Amino acid sequence: MSIFALGINHQSAPVALRERVAFAEGALPQALAAVRALPQVREAVLLSTCNRTELYAVADDDGSSLSDWLATHPGDGAAGTGDLHAYLYRHRDRDAVRHLFRVATGLDSLVLGEPQILGQVKQAWAAARAAGTLGSQLDRLFQHAFVTAKRARSETRIGSSPVSVASVAVRLAQESFTRLSDATVLLIGAGETIELAARHLVRADVKRLLVANRTLGHAQDLASRHGGVALPLDAIGRHLSQSDVVFSATASREPVLLSSDVEAALRARRHRPMLLMDLAVPRDIDPEVGRLRDAYLYTVDDLERSVEDNRRNRREAADAAEAIIELQVARYAEALASGPLNEPLRRLRAHGEAARAEALARARQQLANGRDPEAVMELLAHTLTNRLLHAPTAAVREAAAAGNLELAHALERALRQAEDTRRDAADPAP
Repeated sequence: MSIFALGINHQSAPVALRERVAFAEGALPQALAAVRALPQVREAVLLSTCNRTELYAVADDDGSSLSDWLATHPGDGAAGTGDLHAYLYRHRDRDAVRHLFRVATGLDSLVLGEPQILGQVKQAWAAARAAGTLGSQLDRLFQHAFVTAKRARSETRIGSSPVSVASVAVRLAQESFTRLSDATVLLIGAGETIELAARHLVRADVKRLLVANRTLGHAQDLASRHGGVALPLDAIGRHLSQSDVVFSATASREPVLLSSDVEAALRARRHRPMLLMDLAVPRDIDPEVGRLRDAYLYTVDDLERSVEDNRRNRREAADAAEAIIELQVARYAEALASGPLNEPLRRLRAHGEAARAEALARARQQLANGRDPEAVMELLAHTLTNRLLHAPTAAVREAAAAGNLELAHALERALRQAEDTRRDAADPAP
């Protein structure tokens, strides 16, 4: 039985392939159930964001069943994917643990150290728990990943001046042909990415914000928070020509902006340039828009070049975060290796606590009945010693009778250390 992490991300596959295996939130329960139904799989978590689709699992085989499933399984409503084996990365056991810790910390993100990914990892964990595919081993692993990410962000500067894909896109818009203080910006969608874009645009003193969403109420909520105007999604065509910049990030499986829509808007604008930021996977904007004169289309893959400076600036902090991750990987491996011993130790401690509580209750009762305190203390010590030593003594005798002297030798070493400690404590300071 091993832990596996496999998938595709912005480094291993272009957006045209990533969007084929992107799972909408509503499709996760069914997908998780399908993975868990594989004969070799015991636990599963599915992480799907705009930049990655990853499967974390505990399985009894070599992971080939997981690779086959992910490489040939389309995302929600997607067309057949074909064979994506060549684009998958695969990690096992310690390497899988390290990969998850790096993902949760933001070290494997398009924007180094970006903070949104930790929340997305937590959502994937919660979805698996709700779907009943999260077992004790993955639960422990993900909990350790959350702790590791928190430590890395609090003990290094990896999280200072956080940069998201949305903020990078807004910065690119600021450096383009239009000034945001003179621009009308259309936001399509109402999720976290668009919310972040709206915040950055307001800080940049954007002149006018239009917010369009399939659910008008969500658009109205976001527009009211940022001083924008809400539109129903089917009204985009009437307002597109007013828009100098467009940001789009929805969960749609099909493009929400067609090439014909943008072409008509450009004609109405008399071919004043239009900047379009497609921050969604699957893509929201028809790729053919990029071929139109005076339309400048960017996807999440294009932002890779824009965030290179960010990577260089954060490299030192990332190195420190990598050191924390390596330490936590080692600690997790130690905890995993000692797992079989935890239950006997827990039972031994519980036995000791029960014996203490019972002996103490009896002593208090005897004191309440007026018995001599010295005699009560003597009986308490005698009773407690006998009860604590009975089970270990019987175990050592049984092991010795069976010719297994390892337990006796281990006990002898422990007693010798205890005697040395007691002697050092009793010796007066020089």
